[in-house]
Amino acid sequence: MTDTASVPSARGAATGRRIGIGLMYGLWKPRVLGAWRVPASGPVILAVNHTHNIDGPMLMGTAPRPVHFLIKKEAFVGPLDPFLRGIGQLKVDREATDRAAVTDALGVLRRGGVLGIFPEGSRGEGDFASLRSGLAYFAVRSGAPVVPVAVLGSGERHSRVVRGLPPLRGRVDVVFGDPFEAGDGSGRRTRSAMDAATVRIQQRLTEHLGQARILTGRPAS
Repeated sequence: MTDTASVPSARGAATGRRIGIGLMYGLWKPRVLGAWRVPASGPVILAVNHTHNIDGPMLMGTAPRPVHFLIKKEAFVGPLDPFLRGIGQLKVDREATDRAAVTDALGVLRRGGVLGIFPEGSRGEGDFASLRSGLAYFAVRSGAPVVPVAVLGSGERHSRVVRGLPPLRGRVDVVFGDPFEAGDGSGRRTRSAMDAATVRIQQRLTEHLGQARILTGRPAS
């Protein structure tokens, strides 16, 4: 049973959103498109492409609702551990089946919250070319709609003032897509059903990323 003290706090996530707003709009110039597509209430999963460390905080500061992100356990070190827990974020072991993280994530959705996931699992090209099955599991198991999100510009490497960060005061585009159901409507959670859901999700996310690049004038990597 999950310790109630470790249950991700909705109030904490709301605090994290306020911090994200201050930091992201203070250091960069986010341009948010399509935020109205995120359901105003009820469970929802935000599936985000991942090219840079600021992608999570950027979404926390630009999404219209507080977000509980699944974050790799390696980030929970030193003072960051209580801080990330305090703002409602979820620690996950990417190298094993982390039952505690699964329970916490499903709990967020069961309580009508917003779960943020990097379906690629780790930073990369941010093109959704390789997806892990976790997103499909959470979407099918919970029945929550998936909203694709493209964060574009965070991986730019030119004119950096601080090593490892995108250009300060540079524009970062955050584009929300239309929500969709990942399952086929049958409610089945077999391996074949999850594989089909993963393929369906990848198609929708890749399509959204292409549309977002056209909309923002961002070239493909």
